[in-house]
Amino acid sequence: MTCTEFLAKMTDYFDGTVAEPLLVEIRTHMAECSHCEVTVNTVQQTIHIYRNQEIYAYEMPEPLREKLRAAIMEKCRGCKPSR
Repeated sequence: MTCTEFLAKMTDYFDGTVAEPLLVEIRTHMAECSHCEVTVNTVQQTIHIYRNQEIYAYEMPEPLREKLRAAIMEKCRGCKPSR
C-alpha cells in the first residue's frame, strides 16, 4: 500500500467501514510509515478536540484554505513508505 492509497482510505478507516483484509493492509502500512502514523494520530486528536469543543471554529479565507490544501497534497505526493 502506498501513502496515496492509504490517504484515500483514511476516511473509511475512521468511519470503521474498511473490510478486514484492507484493514490489515492499512495497519501494516501505518506500522511501517511514520508519516502516515503521524497523520492518523493528528486526525484522531483533531476529531477528539472537535467533538469535545475545545476550540472555536472559524472561517478560513479561501486563498489560505487552498494554499494549505496544496501544501498537504504536495507533502503527501512526496511521502514514501519507510522500509
